[in-house]
Amino acid sequence: MTQSVGVFDYIVAGAGSAGCVMANRLSADGRYSVLLLEAGGRDLNPWIHVPVGYFKTLHNPKTDWCYKTQSDPGLNGRSIDWPRGRTLGGSSSINGLLYVRGQHEDYDHWRQLGNAGWSFEDVLPYFRRAEDQENGECDYHGSGGPLSVSNMRVHREVCDALIDAAEEIDIPRNDDFNGATQEGAGYFQLTARKGRRCSTAVGYLNPARGRPNLKIVTHAHVETLLFAEESSTEVKGINFSVNGRPHHATLKTGGEVVLSAGAIGSPQVLQLSGVGPGELLQKNSIPVRRELPGVGRNLQDHLQIRMIYEVNVPTLNDEINNFVRRTLMGVQYVLARTGPMAMGASQVCIFCKSRGDLGRPDIQFHFQPLSADKPGIEMHPFSGITMSVCQLRPESRGHIEIVSPDPQVHPEIHPNYLSETSDQETAVAGMRVSRSLTETSALSQYVVKEVVPGATAQTDEELLDMARNISQTIYHPTSTCKMGRKTDSMSVVDERLRVHGVQGVRVVDASIMPTIVSGNTNAPTIMVAEKASDMILEDAAK
Repeated sequence: MTQSVGVFDYIVAGAGSAGCVMANRLSADGRYSVLLLEAGGRDLNPWIHVPVGYFKTLHNPKTDWCYKTQSDPGLNGRSIDWPRGRTLGGSSSINGLLYVRGQHEDYDHWRQLGNAGWSFEDVLPYFRRAEDQENGECDYHGSGGPLSVSNMRVHREVCDALIDAAEEIDIPRNDDFNGATQEGAGYFQLTARKGRRCSTAVGYLNPARGRPNLKIVTHAHVETLLFAEESSTEVKGINFSVNGRPHHATLKTGGEVVLSAGAIGSPQVLQLSGVGPGELLQKNSIPVRRELPGVGRNLQDHLQIRMIYEVNVPTLNDEINNFVRRTLMGVQYVLARTGPMAMGASQVCIFCKSRGDLGRPDIQFHFQPLSADKPGIEMHPFSGITMSVCQLRPESRGHIEIVSPDPQVHPEIHPNYLSETSDQETAVAGMRVSRSLTETSALSQYVVKEVVPGATAQTDEELLDMARNISQTIYHPTSTCKMGRKTDSMSVVDERLRVHGVQGVRVVDASIMPTIVSGNTNAPTIMVAEKASDMILEDAAK
């Protein structure tokens, strides 16, 4: 028998970027009881709260699910790491802190696909509501919200040179990627407050912790939805385990389960519960409760191609590889909350077009005054910089599918990167833009040589092959529980995020995005949760 933890109006599965928002907003007025479940532990690891601490929390099984993809033909058969947060705050506790909303056209496109209420005009108020913008309130930004958004506290000579280089090749300077237009080059803003990370656990959950109507259970691995009857599609609760012991929670009449387990976890829970592609469920000996072919399909991600250059000025490589300088970095951060330890994962961002005939940017650069084979491991022994380029709106689609009815077994992740010709062409074009930046008068004075992929790769075919060999995820999986009309056979939730044909459950996280946004996905995921909380409370009041 399983142990009951109680009866609730709302059960939120996953305390990540979306789940912490939901827990706060649904419990705010005291009318409704809320249970928040998180598979990881509390966000007590001090490295979570130091901006540069993602080097310590990525690939750490105490804070990261440590997913790996299947062998991917688009990456010349490689399997790559797919970090996802496994602690209060989820990926907002281990990400690079970069605050980017995407393009206005992204949301207008969602609306054009039939999702009423999701145009940019519709979602902008929720971006503003979430935000406590350091630069103050305006038409595009809010102040006083739970999520602190601050300016970069560290500027470096080589970073300024990159912005100048972009202007040399007709990419304008842009001091606000989240304002009227996205195109341009400038410094990122960070989800940070006074030099410390502002995760959704910090911004949303901590202020709500003392509420008597909010119960938080950590180390709670969500397993399946709990249904009213054997053949019913009405959800009455949820099954989960705490340190291996079975538990369950049930819903009050009219209550709902909110799946906020992310683009991997939410489709996995649905599939384990018998909601998904019938053939897949039957193969795993799971009775089909609701045939929904789109669960786990439509997977999209931003693939980053990390181009590395040796430079003739000191970078973070020199400071981190030197004991004395590394110690001074720590002292500077402890005393003033500034210096390299207050940096996000990247400093300078460029949004630009791979071709002159495009109407809006289709590639993004993340620039770092450091270099390593991949984040979270040792720096290179030379002074290095990294220009990571990714395609903003890839056309390749992957999928996620369970391989066992055991909830503890990770699902298979098939990203299907670079499977579309257009994605291949854009990858090569982005690499060539990177090279053109290093050839400008502003940046060439610093660049000694291209280390990766290296000067031997010159033709389109050679560059594409190198892209397949060196690229990594930039940690933006989305769209595996696609929002759309019922007439779209691959959609999973409607415009109010209710699962088609299943009563009492919604999905609220990055998995509902019909198409991936043109930029980093944390801020849009928080927006989705802000909007979803209003929709749920509106429906409850009817």
